[in-house]
This record gives sequence, C-alpha cells and structure tokens, in this order.
Amino acid sequence: MTKLSVNINKIATLRNARGGEFPSVTEAAIKLQEFGAQGITIHPRPDERHITRKDVYDLKSVVKTEFNIEGNPHRDFIDMVLKVKPEQVTLVPDADDAITSNAGWDCKKHQVFLNEVISEFKNAGIRTSVFLDPNPEMVEFAAKTGTDRIELYTEAYAKDYPKDKNLAIKPYFETAQKCLEYNLGINAGHDLSLDNLKFLADEIPNLLEVSIGHALISEALYMGMENTVQAYLKRLAKW
Repeated sequence: MTKLSVNINKIATLRNARGGEFPSVTEAAIKLQEFGAQGITIHPRPDERHITRKDVYDLKSVVKTEFNIEGNPHRDFIDMVLKVKPEQVTLVPDADDAITSNAGWDCKKHQVFLNEVISEFKNAGIRTSVFLDPNPEMVEFAAKTGTDRIELYTEAYAKDYPKDKNLAIKPYFETAQKCLEYNLGINAGHDLSLDNLKFLADEIPNLLEVSIGHALISEALYMGMENTVQAYLKRLAKW
C-alpha cells in the first residue's frame, strides 16, 4: 500500500496568521498519526512564513511514523536536517521567495552538487528523495546523484486530470517505469486531492508514498480531519 504522509505547512500558516501557538503543529501531527497518517511532512523555508525552525525540532519528538523534511539544500537547511535526523529528506529546488514548489531538479546540470549533498545525508543514515518533473530522460541523471528515491512533481497531472486523465498520467507512468530500471523508489506530491489521487496510485507502479497538504487540510474544513485522512487512505488502498 502506498503510504500517506500529510504535509502540515498549512496548519503552521493558520497559526502564524494570528501569532501565538494555536493551532499547534505538534498537536496536529499527533492527531494526524492517530487518525491513520503514515508520515508527517514539513517544508520549512528560510523566511519561516509557515514552519519555523523551532517547529522542526519540536516535531522530531512527536512524529512516531515517518518524518519527512522537504527543502532547498542550502547549508543551513542541510545542517538542520543532519541535527534532526528525520527518516527522509526531500530535496526541492525552489527559490526562497517561491509561494510553493514549482519545478523539479535538473539532475544533469546539478549532478555534482546533488551527489555531494546526498552523500552527507546518506552517511547520516537519512533516506533521500529528489523532486523530479515527469521526464523519463532525467531519471538516469537522478540515479547518478545517489538518491534513494525521486518524488514525482504532480502539478501538471492534477491540472490536466479533469481534461484527459489518461493523457495526464502518461509521462508520469513512463518516468516511473524508468525509475524501476534504476531501482529508484517513487514518491509523489503536489496538488494531489481526493478527486485525482486514486487514479494516480492505481497507475503508477511501485508508488511508495504520497505527500499531501493543501488539498487535505482544505477538505478537512468540510469533512473533519479524521474523516479526511481515512478518505485518503481508502483512495490508496489496494483491494
């Protein structure tokens, strides 16, 4: 079964809108795991506009499933991750002022840099994943970085799914097939929702994990958090 990791950035965004400690990201992480989430994802950014450095350290003690920290591997980020030692780090090439992640790595261009960074994390026993556009030709270069997994950047899939789901999934399936040739694990994330998740999970071979935040937290406003997590788990179930 594909694991569900819930990105709690939006919980931190809501908290920061008023200041103080409510809603608590640590309490949210605890409850989400109780409700069935198999991992917690955060994406701290340098300006701390949602997840703060304090949050990163506070969450380490309460995440009992899988802790996944995403981010652009600047030196400060690398050092923080090495101190916290989550189960997984996902490397994302977003600009510091990006509203959200908007592109995968050019692993050919940045191969030497990624290899050096990934070596640091792997030497510390941290599983690595690199954010990747649906491009089969890039998989070979991703494998050369030494990464354990890739995370398919699924914004294009989510955008095109309502128009033609088979056409939308095609480059993702082809990229996933190429990953299997190189023994790379496959994660996925960005704009996945209750509407489009099941088809992706059914069609992508060896999909190990999805990271979902914005849609899940938004849907929980209407459905409640526990019901929403369970609905996502049902979409991922293999009967």
